[in-house]
Amino acid sequence: MDEPLRLMCMFAHPDDESLGVGGTLAKYAVEGVETYLVTATRGERGWRGTLADFPGLQAFGKIREAELLAAARVLGIRQVNFLDYLDGELDQANAAEAIAKIVAQIRRVKPQVVITFSPDGAYGHPDHVAISQFTTAAIVAAADTNYQCSAELAAHRVSKFYFKVWTDSEMVAYQSVFGDLVMNIDGVERRVVSWQDWAITTWINTENYWRTTQQAVACHASQKATYRALLEDLSEEHHRGLWGLQGFYRALSFVNGGRQTERDLFEGLRE
Repeated sequence: MDEPLRLMCMFAHPDDESLGVGGTLAKYAVEGVETYLVTATRGERGWRGTLADFPGLQAFGKIREAELLAAARVLGIRQVNFLDYLDGELDQANAAEAIAKIVAQIRRVKPQVVITFSPDGAYGHPDHVAISQFTTAAIVAAADTNYQCSAELAAHRVSKFYFKVWTDSEMVAYQSVFGDLVMNIDGVERRVVSWQDWAITTWINTENYWRTTQQAVACHASQKATYRALLEDLSEEHHRGLWGLQGFYRALSFVNGGRQTERDLFEGLRE
C-alpha cells in the first residue's frame, strides 16, 4: 500500500503502554511504522508514597504526564494525546463525549490498526474496561459518514482492531512480580483474566525489545516501588519470558481471517 502504516493504541493510564505493549510499539517504530498513543487519564490516583507527601491530583497528574512522554520517546511513539479524564472515573464519563473524542483521534491520524484492552480489562479494572468499550464504539462511529464529531474530519474505517490479551503463563509471571492482582468493585472481587493459547490470534515476537520495554517502564519513576522487581531483581531470562512474546486477539479485520496464527498486526495490509 502507498500510504504509511499507522498503529494507534488506546489505553487508560500512563504505564499501560509500556507494561502492556511496550515491545510491540518499539518493534514497529524501529520498522518504520508510525505509532500513536491515546491515554484517557493522567493516572492522578496512582500515588505510591505517604499521604502527607501527596502533591494533589493536578500536580501529580503533570508528573505522570511527563513520565509517559519520556516513556513514549524511549518506545519511539510518534505522538501522545490525552482524553483528559480523571483516573478512576473513566467508567463514569459521558459515553457520547468519550466516544466522540476517540473518533476525532482516529479520523485525524487514520490508523490502519488500533489496539486497546480486552473487554475484561485484564483484571477487571473499571478504567480498562471503559476504554475498551469506548474504543470499540469509536471504531464503528469513525467509519460512519453520518457520525459527526468534528466538521473537518472525514470518516475513516480502521482495517484491523485488536485486544491486548495475556495468557495463563504470562499472568503467572506477572503475578510472581506484582502479587495477587485483585480489585474489589461493587462488593465483588475482580481478578486477572487470562486467555487460552488457542484463543490468541496473533503473536508478536518482541524478544529483541525487552530492554527497551524495561527502559520505558523505568521512565514511570513515580511507580518505582511497584515496579522495583521488574527494574532491578529479575533475570534476563525472566524478562524474556515476560516481554519476549506478546499476544493479541484480532477482534475485527477487513483484510484477513481464519485460524492461522498471525505474526504481524499488519498482515493483509502489506504489499
